Amino acid sequence: MQYKTLTLVILSVVFLYHMLLRLIEYRSAKNPIPLNVLDVYDLDTYKKWRAYHGEKCRLGAFSDLAGFAVDLVLILPNLYAAFARLFPDTAFLQMLAVILLSAVGAVFDLPFEYYDTMGIEEKYGFNRSTKKTFWLDQLKDLLISLALMTAVGSLLLGAHQWLGDWLIVVFAGAMTLLTLGISFLYPFLSRIFNKFTPLEDGELKEKLTGLLEKHGFKVRAIQVMDASRRSTKSNAYFTGFGKMKTIVLYDNMVQAMTTDEICAVFAHEMGHGLHKDTLKNQLLSFVQMLVLGVLAWLTLRTPDIFAAFGFPGVNYGFALFLIMSVEFALIAPLFGLLVNWLSRRAEYRADAQAVAEGYGEALISALKKLTRENFGELAPSPLLVKLEYSHPTLSQRITAIEKLGGKAE
Repeated sequence: MQYKTLTLVILSVVFLYHMLLRLIEYRSAKNPIPLNVLDVYDLDTYKKWRAYHGEKCRLGAFSDLAGFAVDLVLILPNLYAAFARLFPDTAFLQMLAVILLSAVGAVFDLPFEYYDTMGIEEKYGFNRSTKKTFWLDQLKDLLISLALMTAVGSLLLGAHQWLGDWLIVVFAGAMTLLTLGISFLYPFLSRIFNKFTPLEDGELKEKLTGLLEKHGFKVRAIQVMDASRRSTKSNAYFTGFGKMKTIVLYDNMVQAMTTDEICAVFAHEMGHGLHKDTLKNQLLSFVQMLVLGVLAWLTLRTPDIFAAFGFPGVNYGFALFLIMSVEFALIAPLFGLLVNWLSRRAEYRADAQAVAEGYGEALISALKKLTRENFGELAPSPLLVKLEYSHPTLSQRITAIEKLGGKAE
C-alpha cells in the first residue's frame, strides 16, 4: 500500500474540510439576525462585528493553509526521518527528534498568532497584551506543549514495548488519566499566565457561596483572575473534582455584570455539576481515547508505514503525528457530531437549572452581555452549529429559557 500517498490524501481531505467550514463561517455573517437577539449590537457595532468576523475568518484560512504547507514540506522529502537520523539510535531520542521538529509548525504559526492578537484584536479594542506578555505567553505555551507531547509519546512507547497488544486498553486508560490530571492541574498551570486574588467579601460572594452550598457543593475559594491584562473579553469557570469547587471569575466579568447576572452564570455551571455532565464528558473522553488506542495499535503493528516515510523502523514520535494529525483527524468530525449534540443538550439542561433558581431573566441578560463583550456571532449557519458548536446559539438558548418561564430583558 502507498502509505505516504494515503497520508497526503487524508491530510488534504482534512484541510479542505476545515477550509469549507471557514467558508461557511465567513458567509454566516450575511445571515438575518433572529428577532430575540437584535438588541445585542447596535447598527454601528454590528458593522464593526462583521468587519472583525471577516478578518478573523480570513486569517484563520491563511493559518490553515500555512499549516498544511508546513506538513507537506516536512512529509514529502521525508524530513522527519532525516532529522531523526541526527540523534542517537534509541527509541526515546528518535521519538524526541520528531516531536522537536513538529514544533516547527507552531513556530510558523507565530506570525498569525501575533497578527491576530496585536493586529486584529488590537484594532477592534480587545487586546491589552503588551508585546512582552505576548511573547512570554507563546514561549510558555510552546514549552508546555513540548512537555505534554513528550509525556504522551513516552506513554505510547512504554505501553507498546512493555504490553504489546494490551496497548489499546492501557493507552486509552492512561490517556484518560493524563487528561484528568491536566484538568486537576489546570488551576496551577493557569497561574503561570495569570494572577489570582480572592473575591472581596460582600453580596456577590455570599450569593455565590449560598447558591452552591444549597445543593451540597463546598466552595474552596472564589478567585478573580486578571484577564484584563490581555483582553477585554469576559469568562468564568469552575475547577475542582466532586463537590469541592473553586470559582474563578475574570475581572472583566466582575466589572461588567450585576450580582444576579454572575449568579445566573454560576447557576448554569452548577447545573452541569448536578446533572453529572463532567462525568459524562469523562466517559466520552475515555471512548475517544479508546479509539486513539485502536489507531495506535494498528499503526504500530505496521512497520511498512514508517518505512514509507524514510524511517528504518517504528518511530513513536511520528506514530503520534500519524495518530493525532492524520488518522483521528479524519474521523474526528463524525465523533464530534455526537459529542457536540450531547454537549448542546447539556447546555439547555444547565440553563434550565438557572431558571429553576430564579435567574432566568438575569441569565438572558448575562448571555447577551457575554456575547456583546466577546463579539460573538448572532446567526451562525445551522450546518456549522451541528458540525462544530458545543453550545446552542444565543437565540436558541434565549428561546428555550423563555419557554421555561425566564423573561426576556
